[in-house]
Amino acid sequence: MDISNQKHFLTVTDYSVSKEIFDLYHNEELDMLITSPQPGLDVLGKYYESVDYISHTDSKRSLFEKMYHFVKSIALKNKLNLINSQQPNKGSILDIGAGTGEFLSVARQDGWKTIGVEPSDKAKAIAKNKGVSFVEQTSELESHSFDVISMWHVLEHVPDLKQQIKELKRLLKPNGTLIIAVPNFKSFDAKHYGKFWAAYDVPIHFWHFSKTAIKKLFQKEEMQLVKILPMKFDSFYVSLLSEKYKTGKMNFVKAFFIGLQSNLRAKKNFEYSSHIYILKNN
Repeated sequence: MDISNQKHFLTVTDYSVSKEIFDLYHNEELDMLITSPQPGLDVLGKYYESVDYISHTDSKRSLFEKMYHFVKSIALKNKLNLINSQQPNKGSILDIGAGTGEFLSVARQDGWKTIGVEPSDKAKAIAKNKGVSFVEQTSELESHSFDVISMWHVLEHVPDLKQQIKELKRLLKPNGTLIIAVPNFKSFDAKHYGKFWAAYDVPIHFWHFSKTAIKKLFQKEEMQLVKILPMKFDSFYVSLLSEKYKTGKMNFVKAFFIGLQSNLRAKKNFEYSSHIYILKNN
């Protein structure tokens, strides 16, 4: 996506790994931010080598990791309830960016036919021990073969956004359900922490979405946004990391109050730290 005509929004640092500086540009038509420069695929992997990136591990070494996995266990139940509410007749589900496979494992135990895609060999090995099946690329899969496709905090990581959306359209059955979860740069915690907001997560987050952006991007491929749900735990998790980036330590008390304030304000303007978007394939 071209940034030559986009307005500069913010300069941010990769606090997690490289300490390199990146710029965010605002696309006014879509109301979304674009990271620049975006690293090539040949070097992208090094930016994921962070102790803060815990979605690729099952470890529970620290209090933070234990809290993360406790909240994750609650979120898994909520995710399962969500897909069952959208598709009561359990069919096939594809999870792109499946990580260590907890979601697909829970869905499979509930009667879904499951398959995942995950670029991290480390995460994939953990998931396979849970009985999760994978393909290397979605291009291996037949068109219109899935009742549900999910991307839990993955779309922001995809280098070719337009092609990814086209591929989602190809894979989804008519009237199938697409579930996308992404951070929201218009939330209170994003505005409060500014350049320290952990969910900018440059440069591995190429894109930073608003509600308008998701609606318009998927409309172009004739997929309709039917519902937006809050991810209320995210404001606390992101605030903890943001405190670390801002002050050098995790201030649990302050992060809790910022996360709480973000959720309370979002009750009025529905700008939560992260959103789940439910889309239907027309």
